[in-house]
Amino acid sequence: MKKFGLKKVYLFFSSVFIFVLHVPFVFAKSKPISKLFSEKSGPTPICLTDTSLMNRVLNADFKSNVYDSLRLGSLGLGRQVFDYAMQGFNFMKEMGKLGNDQIISIVDFSKPSSKKRLFIIDLKNYKVLFNTYVAHGSQSGREYANDFSNTPESNKSSLGFYETEGTYMGGNGYSLRLQGIEQGINDNASKRDIVIHGANYVDESLIRSRGYIGRSWGCPAVPPRLHRSIIDKIKNGTCLFIFSPDSKYLAHSKILNSNFSNFSPAYAFNQKG
Repeated sequence: MKKFGLKKVYLFFSSVFIFVLHVPFVFAKSKPISKLFSEKSGPTPICLTDTSLMNRVLNADFKSNVYDSLRLGSLGLGRQVFDYAMQGFNFMKEMGKLGNDQIISIVDFSKPSSKKRLFIIDLKNYKVLFNTYVAHGSQSGREYANDFSNTPESNKSSLGFYETEGTYMGGNGYSLRLQGIEQGINDNASKRDIVIHGANYVDESLIRSRGYIGRSWGCPAVPPRLHRSIIDKIKNGTCLFIFSPDSKYLAHSKILNSNFSNFSPAYAFNQKG
Protein backbone atom coordinates (compact mmCIF):
# COMPACT_ATOMS: atom_id res chain seq x y z
CA MET A 1 0.00 0.00 0.00
CA LYS A 2 2.80 2.38 0.91
CA LYS A 3 4.57 1.71 -2.38
CA PHE A 4 1.30 2.25 -4.26
CA GLY A 5 0.80 5.62 -2.52
CA LEU A 6 4.30 6.77 -3.38
CA LYS A 7 3.76 5.77 -6.98
CA LYS A 8 0.59 7.89 -7.16
CA VAL A 9 2.43 10.90 -5.71
CA TYR A 10 5.30 10.41 -8.22
CA LEU A 11 2.88 10.23 -11.17
CA PHE A 12 1.07 13.35 -9.98
CA PHE A 13 4.21 15.47 -9.73
CA SER A 14 5.50 14.10 -13.05
CA SER A 15 2.28 15.18 -14.76
CA VAL A 16 2.51 18.66 -13.23
CA PHE A 17 6.15 18.98 -14.33
CA ILE A 18 5.36 17.94 -17.92
CA PHE A 19 2.41 20.36 -18.03
CA VAL A 20 4.58 23.27 -16.85
CA LEU A 21 7.17 22.47 -19.52
CA HIS A 22 4.54 22.57 -22.30
CA VAL A 23 2.78 25.80 -21.26
CA PRO A 24 5.18 28.20 -23.13
CA PHE A 25 4.89 26.17 -26.32
CA VAL A 26 1.09 26.18 -26.18
CA PHE A 27 0.96 29.98 -25.89
CA ALA A 28 3.59 30.44 -28.59
CA LYS A 29 1.47 28.41 -31.02
CA SER A 30 -1.65 30.39 -30.21
CA LYS A 31 0.05 33.78 -30.66
CA PRO A 32 -1.07 35.68 -33.80
CA ILE A 33 1.33 35.51 -36.74
CA SER A 34 1.38 39.27 -37.08
CA LYS A 35 2.46 39.53 -33.41
CA LEU A 36 5.28 37.08 -33.98
CA PHE A 37 6.48 39.06 -36.98
CA SER A 38 6.33 42.36 -35.13
CA GLU A 39 8.53 40.98 -32.35
CA LYS A 40 11.18 40.09 -34.91
CA SER A 41 12.99 42.33 -37.33
CA GLY A 42 10.93 41.23 -40.33
CA PRO A 43 7.92 43.12 -41.73
CA THR A 44 4.32 42.31 -40.90
CA PRO A 45 3.05 39.82 -43.50
CA ILE A 46 0.59 41.04 -46.18
CA CYS A 47 -2.81 39.41 -46.30
CA LEU A 48 -3.21 38.08 -49.82
CA THR A 49 -6.99 38.15 -49.52
CA ASP A 50 -6.86 41.96 -49.68
CA THR A 51 -8.42 42.28 -53.15
CA SER A 52 -7.74 46.01 -53.38
CA LEU A 53 -4.04 45.45 -52.83
CA MET A 54 -3.98 42.48 -55.18
CA ASN A 55 -5.67 44.54 -57.90
CA ARG A 56 -3.11 47.32 -57.53
CA VAL A 57 -0.23 44.85 -57.74
CA LEU A 58 -1.74 43.05 -60.73
CA ASN A 59 -2.55 46.31 -62.50
CA ALA A 60 0.98 47.62 -62.05
CA ASP A 61 2.37 44.36 -63.39
CA PHE A 62 -0.05 44.40 -66.34
CA LYS A 63 0.86 47.98 -67.28
CA SER A 64 4.54 47.14 -67.17
CA ASN A 65 4.03 44.03 -69.29
CA VAL A 66 2.05 45.90 -71.95
CA TYR A 67 4.45 48.84 -72.10
CA ASP A 68 7.59 46.70 -72.23
CA SER A 69 6.35 43.89 -74.47
CA LEU A 70 5.01 46.32 -77.09
CA ARG A 71 8.16 48.46 -76.85
CA LEU A 72 6.03 51.56 -76.59
CA GLY A 73 9.02 53.57 -75.45
CA SER A 74 10.83 52.90 -78.72
CA LEU A 75 7.73 54.16 -80.56
CA GLY A 76 7.95 57.43 -78.65
CA LEU A 77 5.28 56.95 -75.97
CA GLY A 78 6.59 57.86 -72.52
CA ARG A 79 5.95 55.47 -69.65
CA GLN A 80 4.41 58.22 -67.52
CA VAL A 81 1.97 59.10 -70.29
CA PHE A 82 0.99 55.45 -70.64
CA ASP A 83 0.57 55.12 -66.88
CA TYR A 84 -1.69 58.18 -66.80
CA ALA A 85 -3.72 56.71 -69.67
CA MET A 86 -4.13 53.39 -67.88
CA GLN A 87 -5.13 55.14 -64.65
CA GLY A 88 -7.97 56.89 -66.45
CA PHE A 89 -8.84 53.73 -68.39
CA ASN A 90 -9.21 51.79 -65.13
CA PHE A 91 -11.22 54.63 -63.60
CA MET A 92 -13.63 54.62 -66.54
CA LYS A 93 -13.89 50.85 -66.37
CA GLU A 94 -14.65 50.96 -62.64
CA MET A 95 -17.39 53.51 -63.26
CA GLY A 96 -18.96 51.52 -66.09
CA LYS A 97 -18.03 54.04 -68.77
CA LEU A 98 -16.45 51.59 -71.20
CA GLY A 99 -18.51 49.46 -73.55
CA ASN A 100 -15.26 48.07 -74.96
CA ASP A 101 -12.40 47.67 -72.50
CA GLN A 102 -10.10 45.99 -75.00
CA ILE A 103 -8.90 49.14 -76.77
CA ILE A 104 -7.21 52.30 -75.52
CA SER A 105 -6.23 55.31 -77.65
CA ILE A 106 -3.59 57.80 -76.53
CA VAL A 107 -2.75 61.17 -78.10
CA ASP A 108 0.51 62.61 -76.79
CA PHE A 109 0.57 66.36 -77.39
CA SER A 110 3.93 66.67 -75.66
CA LYS A 111 5.27 65.78 -79.11
CA PRO A 112 5.20 67.98 -82.23
CA SER A 113 2.70 67.28 -84.98
CA SER A 114 5.58 66.08 -87.16
CA LYS A 115 5.76 62.96 -84.97
CA LYS A 116 3.41 59.98 -84.89
CA ARG A 117 1.74 60.85 -81.62
CA LEU A 118 -1.47 58.79 -81.81
CA PHE A 119 -1.21 55.30 -80.31
CA ILE A 120 -4.10 52.84 -80.50
CA ILE A 121 -3.45 49.71 -78.45
CA ASP A 122 -5.22 46.37 -78.16
CA LEU A 123 -4.75 45.58 -74.47
CA LYS A 124 -6.23 42.11 -74.74
CA ASN A 125 -4.07 40.84 -77.57
CA TYR A 126 -0.98 42.96 -76.84
CA LYS A 127 -0.91 44.74 -80.20
CA VAL A 128 -0.26 48.28 -81.40
CA LEU A 129 -3.08 48.67 -83.90
CA PHE A 130 -2.15 52.17 -85.12
CA ASN A 131 0.69 54.61 -84.55
CA THR A 132 0.16 57.63 -86.74
CA TYR A 133 -0.18 61.41 -87.01
CA VAL A 134 -2.94 63.44 -85.39
CA ALA A 135 -3.80 67.14 -85.63
CA HIS A 136 -4.40 69.67 -82.88
CA GLY A 137 -6.49 72.84 -82.85
CA SER A 138 -5.34 75.85 -84.89
CA GLN A 139 -5.36 78.11 -81.81
CA SER A 140 -3.50 75.62 -79.63
CA GLY A 141 -0.19 76.26 -81.34
CA ARG A 142 1.63 75.68 -84.60
CA GLU A 143 4.03 72.74 -84.40
CA TYR A 144 3.23 71.99 -80.76
CA ALA A 145 -0.11 72.13 -78.93
CA ASN A 146 0.49 74.36 -75.91
CA ASP A 147 -2.82 76.11 -75.27
CA PHE A 148 -6.05 74.27 -74.48
CA SER A 149 -9.68 75.17 -73.96
CA ASN A 150 -13.12 73.75 -73.26
CA THR A 151 -14.82 76.83 -74.71
CA PRO A 152 -16.99 76.63 -77.86
CA GLU A 153 -15.54 78.29 -80.97
CA SER A 154 -12.10 78.57 -79.37
CA ASN A 155 -10.58 76.35 -82.09
CA LYS A 156 -8.37 74.85 -79.40
CA SER A 157 -7.83 71.23 -78.41
CA SER A 158 -9.14 69.90 -75.11
CA LEU A 159 -7.13 67.51 -72.97
CA GLY A 160 -8.31 64.61 -70.85
CA PHE A 161 -10.34 61.44 -71.07
CA TYR A 162 -13.07 60.80 -73.61
CA GLU A 163 -15.53 58.02 -74.27
CA THR A 164 -15.97 57.23 -77.95
CA GLU A 165 -19.55 57.12 -79.19
CA GLY A 166 -21.24 56.37 -82.51
CA THR A 167 -20.37 57.32 -86.07
CA TYR A 168 -22.07 59.65 -88.57
CA MET A 169 -21.55 61.20 -92.00
CA GLY A 170 -20.86 64.93 -91.74
CA GLY A 171 -19.03 67.77 -93.43
CA ASN A 172 -15.76 65.91 -92.92
CA GLY A 173 -17.17 62.61 -94.12
CA TYR A 174 -17.19 59.52 -91.91
CA SER A 175 -16.68 60.79 -88.34
CA LEU A 176 -16.71 59.56 -84.75
CA ARG A 177 -18.45 61.41 -81.93
CA LEU A 178 -16.57 61.92 -78.67
CA GLN A 179 -17.95 62.47 -75.18
CA GLY A 180 -15.58 64.36 -72.89
CA ILE A 181 -15.99 63.04 -69.37
CA GLU A 182 -13.91 65.50 -67.36
CA GLN A 183 -16.04 68.29 -66.01
CA GLY A 184 -14.74 71.75 -66.84
CA ILE A 185 -11.91 70.30 -68.93
CA ASN A 186 -13.48 68.63 -71.98
CA ASP A 187 -17.18 68.20 -71.22
CA ASN A 188 -18.14 70.67 -73.97
CA ALA A 189 -16.77 68.32 -76.63
CA SER A 190 -20.25 67.49 -77.95
CA LYS A 191 -21.28 71.17 -78.06
CA ARG A 192 -18.07 72.01 -79.88
CA ASP A 193 -18.47 69.15 -82.36
CA ILE A 194 -15.11 67.72 -81.34
CA VAL A 195 -14.93 64.47 -83.30
CA ILE A 196 -12.43 62.18 -84.97
CA HIS A 197 -12.39 62.53 -88.74
CA GLY A 198 -10.00 62.28 -91.65
CA ALA A 199 -8.31 65.41 -93.00
CA ASN A 200 -6.08 65.98 -96.03
CA TYR A 201 -3.90 68.32 -94.00
CA VAL A 202 -2.75 65.40 -91.84
CA ASP A 203 -0.11 64.36 -94.33
CA GLU A 204 3.61 63.59 -94.31
CA SER A 205 4.19 65.74 -97.40
CA LEU A 206 3.43 68.83 -95.30
CA ILE A 207 6.01 67.74 -92.75
CA ARG A 208 8.62 67.47 -95.49
CA SER A 209 7.73 70.87 -96.93
CA ARG A 210 7.19 72.97 -93.79
CA GLY A 211 7.98 70.80 -90.78
CA TYR A 212 4.48 70.25 -89.35
CA ILE A 213 1.03 69.05 -90.42
CA GLY A 214 -2.10 71.16 -90.74
CA ARG A 215 -4.36 72.04 -87.83
CA SER A 216 -8.04 71.57 -87.10
CA TRP A 217 -10.75 73.55 -85.31
CA GLY A 218 -10.05 71.49 -82.22
CA CYS A 219 -10.66 67.95 -83.49
CA PRO A 220 -8.06 65.18 -83.27
CA ALA A 221 -8.08 64.71 -87.05
CA VAL A 222 -6.22 61.74 -88.54
CA PRO A 223 -4.83 60.78 -91.99
CA PRO A 224 -7.68 60.23 -94.51
CA ARG A 225 -6.27 56.91 -95.68
CA LEU A 226 -6.58 55.54 -92.11
CA HIS A 227 -9.57 57.37 -90.69
CA ARG A 228 -12.22 54.77 -91.48
CA SER A 229 -10.13 51.90 -90.11
CA ILE A 230 -9.30 53.87 -86.96
CA ILE A 231 -12.90 54.93 -86.36
CA ASP A 232 -14.28 51.43 -86.86
CA LYS A 233 -11.74 50.01 -84.42
CA ILE A 234 -12.30 52.47 -81.56
CA LYS A 235 -16.00 53.42 -81.89
CA ASN A 236 -18.75 52.61 -79.37
CA GLY A 237 -17.34 52.91 -75.89
CA THR A 238 -13.55 52.87 -75.87
CA CYS A 239 -11.22 55.13 -73.92
CA LEU A 240 -9.42 58.03 -75.62
CA PHE A 241 -6.85 60.00 -73.64
CA ILE A 242 -5.44 63.29 -74.96
CA PHE A 243 -2.36 64.23 -72.96
CA SER A 244 -0.09 67.21 -72.53
CA PRO A 245 2.24 67.98 -69.61
CA ASP A 246 0.05 71.04 -69.01
CA SER A 247 0.33 72.05 -65.36
CA LYS A 248 -3.26 73.29 -65.20
CA TYR A 249 -4.64 70.02 -66.52
CA LEU A 250 -2.43 67.86 -64.29
CA ALA A 251 -3.53 69.87 -61.24
CA HIS A 252 -7.25 69.95 -62.05
CA SER A 253 -7.96 66.52 -63.53
CA LYS A 254 -10.06 64.75 -60.91
CA ILE A 255 -9.40 61.45 -62.66
CA LEU A 256 -5.62 61.67 -62.53
CA ASN A 257 -5.83 62.85 -58.92
CA SER A 258 -8.48 60.36 -57.89
CA ASN A 259 -8.52 57.67 -55.24
CA PHE A 260 -10.95 54.93 -56.33
CA SER A 261 -11.82 53.95 -52.77
CA ASN A 262 -13.36 57.30 -51.78
CA PHE A 263 -14.13 59.00 -55.08
CA SER A 264 -17.54 60.18 -56.24
CA PRO A 265 -17.91 59.70 -60.01
CA ALA A 266 -20.28 62.67 -60.30
CA TYR A 267 -17.41 64.90 -59.20
CA ALA A 268 -15.38 64.14 -62.31
CA PHE A 269 -17.98 63.26 -64.91
CA ASN A 270 -20.18 65.75 -66.66
CA GLN A 271 -23.92 65.69 -66.21
CA LYS A 272 -24.46 63.38 -69.19
CA GLY A 273 -22.05 60.93 -67.56
